[in-house]
Amino acid sequence: MKRMNSRERVLTTLNHQEPDRIPFDLGSVQVTGIHTVAYQNLRDALGLPPVDVHMCDSIQQLALPDDDIIQRLGVDVRGLFPLNSHNWQVTEEPAGEYWLYHDEWGITHRRPYPDGLYYSIVEVPVDQAEITPDDITNHSWPDMADPQRIAGLREQAIAYREAGYAVVIKDPFAGIFEMSQRIVGMERIMMMMATEPDLAGVLFDELLGLKLSFWEMALPTLGDVVDVVTYADDYGTQQSQLISPRMFRKQLKARIQTLFACIKDLAPHVKQFFHSCGNVRPLIPDYIEIGTDILNPVHIRAAGMEPVALKQEFGRDVVFWGGGVDTQGALPSGTPEQVKDDVRRNIEALAPGGGYVFNTVHNIQADVPPENIVAMWETLQEYGVYH
Repeated sequence: MKRMNSRERVLTTLNHQEPDRIPFDLGSVQVTGIHTVAYQNLRDALGLPPVDVHMCDSIQQLALPDDDIIQRLGVDVRGLFPLNSHNWQVTEEPAGEYWLYHDEWGITHRRPYPDGLYYSIVEVPVDQAEITPDDITNHSWPDMADPQRIAGLREQAIAYREAGYAVVIKDPFAGIFEMSQRIVGMERIMMMMATEPDLAGVLFDELLGLKLSFWEMALPTLGDVVDVVTYADDYGTQQSQLISPRMFRKQLKARIQTLFACIKDLAPHVKQFFHSCGNVRPLIPDYIEIGTDILNPVHIRAAGMEPVALKQEFGRDVVFWGGGVDTQGALPSGTPEQVKDDVRRNIEALAPGGGYVFNTVHNIQADVPPENIVAMWETLQEYGVYH
């Protein structure tokens, strides 16, 4: 088979055909990345020179991979990161045992001082004893239509295209359900959905409007130079779902469908990437119905997410992006041989017929030994070739 460049390889895969080899993603979006600690350790293990690590996500402390490691590992996908609360105006304030960060949404985050591994939310902005619709609509929402958020991204995308890469653009903030948890709290939004669905709907519609305003600003400028648009909204747990499929269908599905339809209208050729951790098996048909082309991260260790069964049932309709290695067990805790065995099994399950982009199950965390990352990559080189 003729050797393809990275973009050809990815587009062939996204069209459910077999390319020359399985495409590889590392760090094109904030859910396929690598923690700065693991990144520095990997660079050392590969004999690459020290660098000042640039972060694409300060909350998760994720490194933006440098060109030398992209080339060394044969990464096929490059990411565009619009300015947002995870990478823009992140001002850390020392406060005793923690760093504090107050973001543009009014959310307060903290990270252990001086070198904690990531930030956690400690205060949500709408937290009154009784929340009214006015409390939601009158909140100081960020301006997602500000063109400053995409300044320079068109030129960056064109440079990536000219270098032969596929281009992914990250959504500007977490999905509608997940972001609502950050605004009023996780327990609060779930209670609102159960007992005050109309009030929950006010918040969902506010967030939908902000997403629409961003894409209506961004895609007329960027749509022709990107290949994949992402959406990240977690619905799964290790065993089941955070909310019932019935509740998803009643309160969230149509809103996300509206968003995806807007994106497709503005950029008809792009593929829609849907990130949702955990067991989302009962929701995958719904995701496909509303326009999802790509499922990430393929949480293979969660109940119901067995790779062979997923490929058999949904492989004709959705591309699997991730699921290459178990990031909860084998990658951080296994031996290199155990990592290799796990990678081989997952490739054998997910790769046949195309429709598979290799990545870990979510981000590579700080505790992952570099030799295990190398073992993962070497196994991909050995078993990731189509004949």
